[in-house]
Amino acid sequence: MVRYKRAIASRPDGRPAMTDPNRITLYYSPQTRATGTRVLLEELGAPYDLLILNMKAGEQRQPAYLAINPLGKVPAIRHGDALVTEQVAITIYLADLFPQAGLTPALGDPLRGPYLRWMVFYAACFEPAVIDSATHRDPAPQPMSPYGDFETMLRTLTDQLAKGPYLLGERFTAADVLWGGALTWSTMFKLVPELPVIAAYIGRCGARPSVARTKAKDAELAAVHEAAVASSATR
Repeated sequence: MVRYKRAIASRPDGRPAMTDPNRITLYYSPQTRATGTRVLLEELGAPYDLLILNMKAGEQRQPAYLAINPLGKVPAIRHGDALVTEQVAITIYLADLFPQAGLTPALGDPLRGPYLRWMVFYAACFEPAVIDSATHRDPAPQPMSPYGDFETMLRTLTDQLAKGPYLLGERFTAADVLWGGALTWSTMFKLVPELPVIAAYIGRCGARPSVARTKAKDAELAAVHEAAVASSATR
C-alpha cells in the first residue's frame, strides 16, 4: 500500500528518519532538478520522505550532504541500502522500481531501447550543449564533441517531439517527466528557443496534476528558505 504521509527533516543527516525499506528518501531542494524527481515520485504513487536542504543557505555544501553527493548537487535518493545520485540514473531506477505505474517500458518491450536513448540523450547531449551555448563556449572539435553541435542536437530533439504527443509517441513515460521539466526551465531562462513544438510539449507535460501539486509546494518551500536566509542576514 502506498503511504502519502511526508516526513520532512530540516537538514540532511545522511540517513532517513524512517526505516521502512519500501520508502524512498529524496534529498531535496525546491526549484531545482530535484523537483522533477518529486514529480516522478508523485506520478509513480511511490511512498517517499523528503530530507530538505536550503541551497540558498549553502546547506548542499556542508559535510553531511557532501558525504551523500560529493558534487553538492540534488537530487539524490536512498532506497534501503542503495544510494543513487544523478538525475537520469534516479529516473530510470525509480521507474523500474514501480513498474505497476506503467511509466517505463519493460525489458523486451520494443520501446525500451528508444526510452533509454532519450534518457541518455538528455544527460550526454542536451545539457552539455545547453551549457556550452549559454556560456558562449565553442563545442569540442569534431568528432570529440559529445553532442555534435547545438543546432543538430536541438533539431534531433524537435524532430522527435514533432511525432508526439510524447517522446515515445502516444505513451507517456518517465522520460517525459525528465524532459518536460528540463524544457520548462531551459526555455524559461531563454537557454532553448521556445519553438511551437517545444511549447506544445511543455504544455502537455505541465498540465499533469503531479506537476501542479509539486510546483505549489515548491513555491511555498522556496519562500520559507528565502525568509530564513534573510532572517539570518539581519542577525
